[in-house]
Amino acid sequence: MITARDDRRRTFETVPAGAAAVSWWGRAWVAALEEVSRDPARLARGRGYAEGGNVDAVTVTPGRIVAYVRGSRPRPYRTELILPAFADAEWSELLEEVAADPAALGALLEREVPQSLAGTVLPGAGELVPHCSCPDTGRPPCKHAAALCYRAARLLDEDPFVLLLLRGRGERELLDDLTRRNAAHAAREQPDEAPDFPGVPAREALTRTVLPPLPAPLAAPAAAGLPPACPADPAAPDPLALDQLASDAAARALTLLTTGEDPIAGLTFWQDAVRLASADPTAGLTGAARVLYRELARATGRTTTDLARAAAAWRQGGRAALAALEEAWDPPAGPFDRARPALLAASQGVFRPERNRLTSHTRQLRLGRDALWYAYESRPGDDDWWPTGRPAQDPVSALLG
Repeated sequence: MITARDDRRRTFETVPAGAAAVSWWGRAWVAALEEVSRDPARLARGRGYAEGGNVDAVTVTPGRIVAYVRGSRPRPYRTELILPAFADAEWSELLEEVAADPAALGALLEREVPQSLAGTVLPGAGELVPHCSCPDTGRPPCKHAAALCYRAARLLDEDPFVLLLLRGRGERELLDDLTRRNAAHAAREQPDEAPDFPGVPAREALTRTVLPPLPAPLAAPAAAGLPPACPADPAAPDPLALDQLASDAAARALTLLTTGEDPIAGLTFWQDAVRLASADPTAGLTGAARVLYRELARATGRTTTDLARAAAAWRQGGRAALAALEEAWDPPAGPFDRARPALLAASQGVFRPERNRLTSHTRQLRLGRDALWYAYESRPGDDDWWPTGRPAQDPVSALLG
């Protein structure tokens, strides 16, 4: 538990970088010291000390900021800035003013100095008094006190409660007092006679209730439904495009419902086009499907044959199957060393290896990066391979479909 006494002493081992104050109250703090200085050169050297990190840990207590500042000698100088703390009566008046002003209270809670308190809490003319143990006998502030002033201004930028601590009150103590005063103001603003709201007895309100279990979720449909027919209208969007959009949305919704994954998450433009085309098998394409293939091929810069082949691969196994179609790579020798004898033992003949592919006449197996085998077939004497069947970890199973 933090007591009022503990709350009235704060030590900052590190101070935000930069010598120039950012907030308006930080700049006003610096101006209070610069107004009493008649030596711009001292202030410039003080800024240099502040920027150079010559100011060690800064301790703030009511009415005083103390730090050791390293100068040209090995031993640092004890430097302090004195600002008169408020008496209890002054604090009571100030806190009443803040508690009664929502804007001032809100600014303080946002760690800003309320504009309405600027003339009260910021140093007035001659209030900020510097002291230093250095031998500089000129008119204050010396360069060490100036350096501490610039460092303290950066502290005030970050936390204006440092300024209020200088005036005599710690943050926790101050906020607790403001809370009490604000509640008192709110109570005074309530009408004399409270409205007669219906109440609930405490025993009834606190009685444990057991809610019935939620009903079991409905089973997911076996397939996405067909969208309604859209009549052709010159002023309306293309009905075929609307049909495709609705069908694809229904298919995505079904996938999300059954797997929890979005089927188009992370797809490239080409992959998404292939996914859309894969909904319509190339055999027996309807007029609408032919239009879809033509438009997707044109949009992706591919031929309709390229798109049809890629769509067949997508139907074979999704994104991984499309990668097996389009990407040749060099797998480790182990899968091939096991696959070729297994195919030979299953009377499937001799397969010639080439990168991630095993080929025998019109049949081919491709090893995907997902460790699955994908089957392909081609016409005799034609190097035009098309996906077929379903992928499998066993090459014989993949080949026989």
